[in-house]
Amino acid sequence: MADPNLNYYSTLPEAVDAAREEFLASNPELDEEEAVVQQFNVQKYVLQDGDIVWRAEFFADEEEPGECLPLLSGEAAQSVFDGDYDDIEISQEWQEENTLHEWDEGEFQLEPPLDTEEGQAAADEWDER
Repeated sequence: MADPNLNYYSTLPEAVDAAREEFLASNPELDEEEAVVQQFNVQKYVLQDGDIVWRAEFFADEEEPGECLPLLSGEAAQSVFDGDYDDIEISQEWQEENTLHEWDEGEFQLEPPLDTEEGQAAADEWDER
C-alpha cells in the first residue's frame, strides 16, 4: 500500500526534481555538485480517475531499500541526478507490469483484488480504458 503522506508528481521530471531535493535535504553535508548517488528508483501509479503520477528516489548506496523500484544504478543514476537524462527514454524503459493501480483511495496494487466489489469495479474501469 502506498503511503498517503507521500508526494506524487504528474510528470517524471517533477518527480526527479523532488527526489533530488529530498536526497540533498537528507544529506545536508553535501552540496549538489559533489553529491554522488548510486541508485535511482522510480514508481508509476495510475489513479482511479485514470491520471498517471510518478514518484522517484535517489540513494547513495545501491543496497538501500526504497518505496520505488530500482531502475538505474551507478553512472546512469548519477546522470539522472545531474539532470542529464531523457524522461521520455526513462518512461519507455518502464515495464508496465510494475505500474501500481489505485483500487481504493490511497491504496495501490499491481492488480485490483477481484474478490471484492471495489476491486472488481476498479478492474472494470481499467478494462474500459
